[in-house]
Amino acid sequence: MHIIFDNDGVLVDSEPVINTAAIRGLKEYGVTARPEDFLPFVGAGEDSYIGGVAEKYGLIYRTGMKERVQEIYYDLITDRLKPHKGALELLTKVSRLPGQVALASSSDHEKIRASLHAAGIPADAFDLIVSGEEVPHKKPSPDIYLETARRIGAEPADCVVIEDAVNGVMAAKAAGMVCVAVTNSFSREQLAEAGADHVVCGLSEILSLDLFN
Repeated sequence: MHIIFDNDGVLVDSEPVINTAAIRGLKEYGVTARPEDFLPFVGAGEDSYIGGVAEKYGLIYRTGMKERVQEIYYDLITDRLKPHKGALELLTKVSRLPGQVALASSSDHEKIRASLHAAGIPADAFDLIVSGEEVPHKKPSPDIYLETARRIGAEPADCVVIEDAVNGVMAAKAAGMVCVAVTNSFSREQLAEAGADHVVCGLSEILSLDLFN
């Protein structure tokens, strides 16, 4: 069994920081966004996350918006970013299991590396890191998970995805993978409705699942 982690909201408690950065960044373009405006775009990559809300308020999305939001995000993460409870312990334990451990995030490589570093998660905990820059379509498309499976030489049915977002769950299931969802960003009901095979309240619960025994 191969394990594929999402990053934001699963390993790194970055969703509140990303939300703050996006609200501040869009404010500079005249948009007064609310935290809940971003929920439909969680897990779908920065272009959708920022652009979707900009367009909701009638603003044409430009790449400069993403760059500005990322600048604010990088300024915030040094003091604010933490790993989710149980993340480091889980990574240590899964490294001892058969199969490979990968990270697949809709974010750009630069943001993935910066987030891992700020949260104290070593990048070499993963056999492979795949970013949203490397696939044509972001989540909820299955592209990133299928590409990850291809690169580790695994059949999709032999992969378990750890997700926190509705878009991510949909992507994993569309890829034909087992999906374990953590209720860090969405409710149990929302994640189950999206198709998650298992829903847990925290990372520490994951290894107790039959999948890993």
